[in-house]
Amino acid sequence: MSQTENRKDDHIKISLDENVQFNHNYWDDVKLIHNALPEINMEDITINTELFGKKLGAPIIIASMTGGYKKAKEINENLASAAEKYQLGMGVGSQRAAIENPSLAETYSAIKNYNIPLKFANIGASQLVLWGPKKTLQNAKIIVEMIDADVLFVCLNFLQEAVQWEGEPHAKGCLKAITKLAENLDTPIVVKESGAGIGYNVAEKLYGAGIAGIDVGGAGGTSFAAIEHYRAKMKNDKLNERSGKTFWEWGIPTPTCIMEVGDATNWELPIIATGGIRNGLDIAKALSIGAKATGIAHTLLKPATQSKNDTITEVETIIKELKAAMFLLGIDNIQKMSDTGVDLWI
Repeated sequence: MSQTENRKDDHIKISLDENVQFNHNYWDDVKLIHNALPEINMEDITINTELFGKKLGAPIIIASMTGGYKKAKEINENLASAAEKYQLGMGVGSQRAAIENPSLAETYSAIKNYNIPLKFANIGASQLVLWGPKKTLQNAKIIVEMIDADVLFVCLNFLQEAVQWEGEPHAKGCLKAITKLAENLDTPIVVKESGAGIGYNVAEKLYGAGIAGIDVGGAGGTSFAAIEHYRAKMKNDKLNERSGKTFWEWGIPTPTCIMEVGDATNWELPIIATGGIRNGLDIAKALSIGAKATGIAHTLLKPATQSKNDTITEVETIIKELKAAMFLLGIDNIQKMSDTGVDLWI
């Protein structure tokens, strides 16, 4: 396998075999107010919504996880089956591997065989800087076509790049590259973080970049610094093993990100809340403080490595939990969730 393929394989194995979570999940600091007299029937609750012009069965995006090595094809197919059944959005992992080795495209494009209403292509922001405007536009079109994507994720994963032994921490000119791509690509662009979060100042800059939305990718779930700590440990790389451990807890909590991004963009850009979402209750909390949808990754990874049925069962459970939370709040429609009263300790 190539270096990129090996890295992607490592990421999945370590995520499954090691504890790479933050020591504290910040969704536990968000407390929803119980309604002892909800005056609705749980069976009447509706959770369908619309995002980027597409109708979803629930405000859930199966977050970008994998692709680019042989075993990823089955994982993405299992995830796609759940996305199809419940009409959820779905992203794939960075498609750089398929640009470098076109034979790996099928590990991503397999999701085209499923009726998924909203598909997200994915590329790292550092690649935009390294490729330059012309090559970036060419490659962006390739990866969008690869999965018939409706939206392109541009991933800000600079924490991971900084502590990774083969990392490419190139960020100079990144905002300009994103703006240029947004001007020239027909497909809408959503900028996302991968676990360290997007705060007010960055959101304010992105607001003027012509993008269609922001996935805050905040702290509280999987720590990619932790993953790189274990990768370095496997290679007896003491330098990056130490760096990964040092920055394990680095980042802005996801609930904080939602509120700061909303304030910075006047709540005009759709916000996807990814980062530490474990269940339907966390989804309810995210929607209550302003997220338009939520992204789930780690919770679905293990079942996705097992079978389609296991993946579907996990999603079904999450949806039931979301409806239970709405019932206990007395909210019968997902569009009303942003009006919910919450107590916050962040």
